[in-house]
Amino acid sequence: MYDFAVVGAGINGCAIAYELAQSGKKVLVFDKESIAAGGSGAAGAFVAPKFSKSGPLKELVHHSFLYAKEFYTQKFPEHFTQIELLHLAHNEKTTAMLQAYKQTTPLKTLQLSKEHLTQNAKEACSIGIEAGVVDAKAMCEALCSGSDFIQEEIVSLQYQDDFWFLNEKYKAKNIVVATGAYLSILPEKYVKLRGVWGHRVDIATQTQNAISLHQEVSISPNRDGIIAVGATHNLSYHLQTTQEPYDFKAGQEELLQKASKTLLFKDDIQIVKDYVGLRSGSADYMPILGNLVDSQKTFESGLNLRRKKIEYSKFIYHKGLYIINGSSGYGFVLAPYLAKVLKEFILEQKPLAKELDVARFFAKEARS
Repeated sequence: MYDFAVVGAGINGCAIAYELAQSGKKVLVFDKESIAAGGSGAAGAFVAPKFSKSGPLKELVHHSFLYAKEFYTQKFPEHFTQIELLHLAHNEKTTAMLQAYKQTTPLKTLQLSKEHLTQNAKEACSIGIEAGVVDAKAMCEALCSGSDFIQEEIVSLQYQDDFWFLNEKYKAKNIVVATGAYLSILPEKYVKLRGVWGHRVDIATQTQNAISLHQEVSISPNRDGIIAVGATHNLSYHLQTTQEPYDFKAGQEELLQKASKTLLFKDDIQIVKDYVGLRSGSADYMPILGNLVDSQKTFESGLNLRRKKIEYSKFIYHKGLYIINGSSGYGFVLAPYLAKVLKEFILEQKPLAKELDVARFFAKEARS
């Protein structure tokens, strides 16, 4: 019997497993494939802020960016590399956003070389900062090292006699669902997530690039003759709903075509490996944390759910059923901080910010 079962071994699931295990809890982690097999494994795993004008997500990502750099450096320095990042605008809209960001950011900015960039990239509005990159799979495995792991797809959750039973054979006091865009096991339908297909390619080339480049796609520094190019770039493809298989060749061509707008590549490019997977974003673009509201019991309670400013504490919740999700392309930036916040919510009863609380989706649906 376990204190916690975490369903999903992407960066969110692995980060919350780490926090709980560090707090002395016995944790079991499940994934239908392996640790960091899906969207987290396909990610470039860059640790960078959100380059936008303003808003709660920008502020959350900024805070999480600073927290993540310190967390990775102190806890897992062998899987984290500090790198210089050059972020470049690619159209009028992103130029305006980047200009506004540069005027307000408290981050130290760097003057970085554009020697190997295309002429258009050299002329684009840009900002240089000290950022980082994570070895995605190694980091997730390290975060899970204090927990037990089982490769198995969880298809059923049942609550009985104060315990959760997973697939009718595993027993845990609490469940944390971290399944990304795959939410079929949840007993509630009000959680709104969108799957975004991510594709990354590792290419062998003698092209020289010493820094991380972000424009239409992300381009890693050249390391031992390998450059990674990746993007969360397909909003329509979803493994569970799309009938046609993913077109790897078209995806590769799109990534390389966009990358060539930024970096001057030599003609020796050879694709070494593809990484693909779904990343999850919420309907309102903010991450999702907290205890799942029991919608049926809450509706039956007689509570006036149409009130605009209803207190979430008045809802009735599933005992021991939690979620961490919806980080979209910022998974490796957000996960350490979000996992800390969720752990403190579960173990120390620290309140969640309303813009993160999963109850916001139930409240919205109940008012409609």
